[in-house]
This record gives sequence, C-alpha cells and structure tokens, in this order.
Amino acid sequence: MTNTPEIFADRLLGFSLPGRDARGRAVRLDAVLDDILGAHDYPAPVTHLLAEALVLTSLMGALLKEDGAQLTMQAQTQDGPVRLLVCDYRGGEMRGYADFDRDRLAQLGANPSLPSLFGQGFLAITFETGNRQRYQGVVPLEGHSLAAACEAYFFQSEQIPTLLKVGIRAQGRSCVAGGLLLQHLPQGEVGRERLHARFDHPDWEHVAVLAGSLSHDELVDGGLSMEALVWRLFHEESEIRVDPGAALTKGCRCTVAHYKDVLGRFPDDERDAMRNEAGDIVVDCAFCSREFIIDI
Repeated sequence: MTNTPEIFADRLLGFSLPGRDARGRAVRLDAVLDDILGAHDYPAPVTHLLAEALVLTSLMGALLKEDGAQLTMQAQTQDGPVRLLVCDYRGGEMRGYADFDRDRLAQLGANPSLPSLFGQGFLAITFETGNRQRYQGVVPLEGHSLAAACEAYFFQSEQIPTLLKVGIRAQGRSCVAGGLLLQHLPQGEVGRERLHARFDHPDWEHVAVLAGSLSHDELVDGGLSMEALVWRLFHEESEIRVDPGAALTKGCRCTVAHYKDVLGRFPDDERDAMRNEAGDIVVDCAFCSREFIIDI
C-alpha cells in the first residue's frame, strides 16, 4: 500500500494482485451521485437503478487509459416501464439519465425486480478509445441486477473472468453507492495458457471467493477508505499494488457553445424548422433537465 492520502469517496482506486494475475477497481460515489441524481425527481426504484448504473459505468470506464476515451452504458426496452437508461464516463466526468413511465412504475411496488423494470430489454456497453476506435457488446438484460448483466457482457464479449459488486444506501434525497470490479488478467498468446479462457483457474477462484465476501454495508461505509476495503479483502496476498485514479465529477456537456457548434452544421432551412413560435431554437438537456435558447 502507499502513503498517499486515502480515498473515501468520489475518486477511483485501481489495484492489482500480481501473484494472482488479477486487477480491480473500487469506488464510492457520494456528492457526485447526489449532483447527478438531483437534476430529476426520480422515484426510489429509478434512483436505485441509476445509482447502480453510475457505479458500474465508473468502474468499467476506469479500465480505459487513453486520453479522450469514453465508456457508455445503455439499457433499453420497448415493453418495460423503464424505457431507457444511459450513463457515460470520460476521464472522470460522468453523467446519467433514465426515461420511464411513472404510472406503470408505481404499479410495481417498492422493490421491483430488474425483469419487471425492463421486460425484454438489452444492455449495450460501448468503448470508445482515444484514437476514435469504437467497439460495442450487447447482452440481454437478464439476472437480478445490472451488475449481473455487466458480468455477462465480459463473459460473452471479452472472455475475461469478471466479478462486480455494488452496494447502495438511499436516505431521503441523498444516496451513497459503492462498487468493486475484479478481473483475471489475460496473458500473452505465445508460450502461456490464455487465462481469460479459463473461468475455473484456481487463482481466479481464490480471489473471487475473497471478493465475494464483501458486504453492501462495507461498500457504502463512508468511514472505510477504498484502500482499507481492498486491504481487508486481500491482506493475505503476497503483494497488493494500488493506483489512485481519477477524481469523479458530474460532466454534462450542455453548453450554449456546444449546441451552437452542433446546430451550425445544419442547413438554414433545417434550423428554421426547429424554431418555435417565438423564432427560438430551444434545446432540452435530458441529463441536466435544463433548457437552452440557442441564438443562431
């Protein structure tokens, strides 16, 4: 472990277990989560769902190293009360939004299951690298949680053994959520077995059991640093390497300058068709729940 200040919230912590060929990410979202969720009056089930999605997005997005790289997670359905959920992460900046049918959602009760929220939905995870390469995996929204669906993505699309745990605590309009991502690292193709094709490797089974003992209370305990959490799980390992990651902030891109740039690419006649009765072009940011009048 290092002597740098410990991380308690709103910053990522990367770690690795060299003796087990494993890597991980840990995070706890606090003020940044309230900042993102506070833009909308979400009912409790959607607050819980979006909090989980933002934790997962930050953990997976932290796997990207290139400047300008971005991860987007999108869950969508045509027959569930939650029609769309989208979150993205870029260099520590995060945003998220959910579109839902409030009346249908109210009929589900206090703790609806993932299938009842999305019906026959799907989850798309898109990685965009800094050099504009883009790749995407799509999996059904099956299982008991978004974390389980993300594990299925890594199993089907990446062939990397992955464990994801998320804990959420909501009190009134305030919410804290924490998460852990653990993966068995793929090895070189020449001269060594490809570990990511073996989900029963003893090193992976060992660290997965240790990580599986992590409780929800530990993930949301504001008095327990990320370093202490990792140490609590893996202190018997021969070596733990930690790497403090990006500080996390709400990072919506809704500025007048941005929208002017986008609208400036449209022909005059198409921009005229966008104007309201007063002659203004009004852009609504779904992420921030704000309207912008664009003078162009």
